[in-house]
Amino acid sequence: MNCSSPSYRGRFAPSPTGPLHFGSLVAATGSFMEARTRGGAWLLRMEDVDALRCSRETAADILRTLEACGFAWDGEVVWQSRRTSAYAAALERLKEEGRVFACACTRKELADSAIAPDGAAIYPGPCRQGVPAGRLARAWRLRVGDARVGFDDAIQGHVDSDLALDAGDFVLLRADGLFAYQLAVVIDDAAAGITDVVRGADLLASTPRQIFLQQCLGLPMPHYAHLPVAVNAAGKKLSKQTHAAPVDASRPGPALHAALAFLGQQPPPELSGANPRELWAWGLANWQLARVPRGPAYPAVTDGIIVP
Repeated sequence: MNCSSPSYRGRFAPSPTGPLHFGSLVAATGSFMEARTRGGAWLLRMEDVDALRCSRETAADILRTLEACGFAWDGEVVWQSRRTSAYAAALERLKEEGRVFACACTRKELADSAIAPDGAAIYPGPCRQGVPAGRLARAWRLRVGDARVGFDDAIQGHVDSDLALDAGDFVLLRADGLFAYQLAVVIDDAAAGITDVVRGADLLASTPRQIFLQQCLGLPMPHYAHLPVAVNAAGKKLSKQTHAAPVDASRPGPALHAALAFLGQQPPPELSGANPRELWAWGLANWQLARVPRGPAYPAVTDGIIVP
């Protein structure tokens, strides 16, 4: 077990766009184990700021599944949909400081742009010096200039990013009036006093943007650890889009055992049919972040079968 760190504050922040699947369970397990073995707090946040894709029914289902798996979080669940005033205040501050600019570009107009590692278009800059005459602003973007960001990830190692090449000026307020994930997560982590972010490596490419935004707003930078992402037999990340099967809340033991195994912890085979309490007891006594495989993604296996 790791040494106690009472000031440690971690979190799990699912987006309620679909039921809790094995990939999400891996992220929850890794963040929970690291927080608890460090003697710290583990918070829960529903990242439902994208009202077009999220639903309260799905969020309630995720909460029920987490409880069935034996997760216990500290404090009340935070809902991003209730925190938009905080995001608006941060954006206004950035406007006053000239760090953001209005953008009239449509997705179609940016279709030929270079693509960032996370699949987003790298902004080529048509509106950087002002919205062209006759056009209406649709979004607000953060200027990255010649910023470079480097950080040491506890699992993936050192990461360096030239933001202009890797991300470009990125959106903080979308054309549909919704605040972007990058802004919401930075504001929420700071407001909650999060010291350590343990999450999937699918968000590794977003981290330099979030660190730069933290710097712009004068916010503290958490420590980061990006877990390998669970993929299906076709090499696709488990998600709603790839039809990932939900965790069976009536029989969570095998999935929890598989999540610990996926994270390199080598739980005894005889615990594969154990209940959550027994699995957490073993996990809390044996968890080591250093055992987590270093790599972006691995096939997800439960009960010896690759998740479809």
